[in-house]
Parts: sequence; structure tokens; C-alpha cells
Amino acid sequence: MVTKVMMPRLSLTMKEGTVVQWFKKEGESVEKGEPVVEVLSDKVTYEVEAPASGVVRKILAEEGTDVPVAETLAIITAPEEELPDTKAATEEPTVKAKKRIIASPAAKRLAREYGLDLAQVEGTGPEGRIVEEDVTRFINETTVTPKVREVIVLTGIRKTAAERVSLSTRRAPHSTITMEVDMSNATKLREESQLSYTDLLVKAVARALKEHPIMNSTLEEDQIKIFEDVNVGVAVATEKGLIVPVIRNADKKKLKEISSALKELVEKARAGTLTLEEMSGGTFTITNLGMFGVDIFTPIINPPETAILGVGRVMAKPVVIDKEILAKPVTELSLSFDHRVVDGVPAAQFLQKIKQTLENAASLQ
Repeated sequence: MVTKVMMPRLSLTMKEGTVVQWFKKEGESVEKGEPVVEVLSDKVTYEVEAPASGVVRKILAEEGTDVPVAETLAIITAPEEELPDTKAATEEPTVKAKKRIIASPAAKRLAREYGLDLAQVEGTGPEGRIVEEDVTRFINETTVTPKVREVIVLTGIRKTAAERVSLSTRRAPHSTITMEVDMSNATKLREESQLSYTDLLVKAVARALKEHPIMNSTLEEDQIKIFEDVNVGVAVATEKGLIVPVIRNADKKKLKEISSALKELVEKARAGTLTLEEMSGGTFTITNLGMFGVDIFTPIINPPETAILGVGRVMAKPVVIDKEILAKPVTELSLSFDHRVVDGVPAAQFLQKIKQTLENAASLQ
């Protein structure tokens, strides 16, 4: 049986990936689940596993080649099976691209929503017609996405604002606000419970996202989609670059559970063993540069999310309390957000909620 190894979709915005290196050569045996090739997209490297056991009969993309999502990278067959038509298999993407595409209106609408090329989708309707179920199946097979809680159609002032700010930049127009946080209680809890500041931040952010759901959203064309799942990503620096593993359903986890999950994800990120699920589906990201002595910085939003929180170092500073100057451990939080989705006031209220939660750290337990 002929089985295709395809370029995976590692995010909603991913259109193509780069073949970094092949772990197998043509003619070599491979077991199902064994890494076959390493690909790169959006600064994230990912090992594509063999979908079936057999022999690598044909490699269709050389190392360093950019390949569209869902295109064939290699072909695996049974040990005694020969590839029926190597030339046809190699030219398949070209043939599909030139073929007239017949699709239902619902299928076309869904494809536009996810930015998909219908030439990549196999139709199961009459005469190969692509129906909505075909597009849905393709999305589920190639993408790990959070569940959408509700859809808000952009109308009136919000739609006008979105169109105006979009003209000023080709990407999401960033706006950043900062806020100083007294970390006295957070530091005490961290020392007593042997937790990290990032553990506390993930919990505080998850709680704030539940209270301010607009921050837990994405903008697709003229729709703001608010996610039901609260999946907090944490930026981790590795030798291969920045990777953002995701703590799923962080709002439903206890502090100790978050700490345990985060330690495991960071270790796997630095070892290069994160799974696709562990790197996908984030709805908000935290990036902490405090350990490098950074106080304030402007973090860049991790698309397709709406906002990202930058965290500076915790340091002792003089603070005036009741007309007395005391030394308090403080940190600076910097929130960058997509101004097409969120205005300054709700963004400030969200950041204020994080500040209040950290300053009353006992409530995190």
C-alpha cells in the first residue's frame, strides 16, 4: 500500500515549510511513528513521523526545499511493493494545481476562512466535487487548533477601526502598555512552595483571560473568534531558536499542576522532543526576559493570537508606602496587543487584573 508523508500544518498561518534534514534515505526501512524528516516553519522545527511501516521508496523534496502544507514529501510502500509510477507521483502537485477545482459554496467559504488552497483537498462528492466535510477533514488532519467558543462578526465602529489600522501596516498593528507590579507576596509564595515566577504568571494570566475573554481570541478576516480553551504558551529559548510549548486548559489546572507541566515542557523543548500537540493551539503567550537582566521590552505577538505578555526581571526598588520609602521586589509587565481587536482600556484592565492577582499571590493556590 502506498502511503504519503506530507508537510504538516504547524499553525493556522502556516502556508509552507522547509525541509531541514532527512533521517531516512530512499530504500531504507522505516517503522510507523519513527521520525522520517525534520521540517521548519515559523522558527519551529518539527520531526515528521512515518504514518506507516515500510520502505521509503521516493523522496520528493530535497533538504532546503520549501514545500506547501499538505504536499507530499516522500512515499512509503510495503517492503515487497514497488512504486507503480514514480514519474506520476513526482509530478502530482503540478497536475493537481492545473486541474479544475469543483467545490460547494460551503467548502469554498470554509477554505477562505482558514486560508486553504482547495487544490490540496481531495473531494469525495460527485465527480470529485469538494464538499464542506472534505475541507473539515483536511483541517482536522493537518492542523491542531483550539476550540472556538463564539464568533463575533465585525460591524460598525469595530469594523471601521479594523480597516483603518490595517492600512498602517501589513501585519497586526501592535500597541504596548506597561505596568509595575509589587512582587512581595509572589516572591514569598515562590520561596515557600518552590515554584518559579513563570508558574505564578501562567496561573495569573489564565485567570485574567477567563475574566477578559476578548484577549483570548484571534482575528480572521472580519471576524473576532474568542476561544473557549485557555491555552497559555511560554516562550523557551533553545539552541535551534525560540519555541513556544503550550500549557493546555491552564485555567483549569492547579498551581502545582502548572508547575509540573511547565517543567516537563521546557525540558522537552530544550531536548527537541516536543510533540506537535505540545507546540500547537496556543491562545496567549508569555515571554520572560527577566533572567537576562531585562526590565522592559516590547514583545511581538505570536500569530494568530491577539496579545502577548513580556516579563522583566524582579528587582528591589524603593517604593513609597504611607510616606515611607521601603525596598520592595518589583517587576515590569509589558502587554503587546493587536489594536484591531482590543482597545487600550480593555487591554489595561486585563493587565491590571494580572497585577492584582500577583500582588495578592495567596489567591493563586
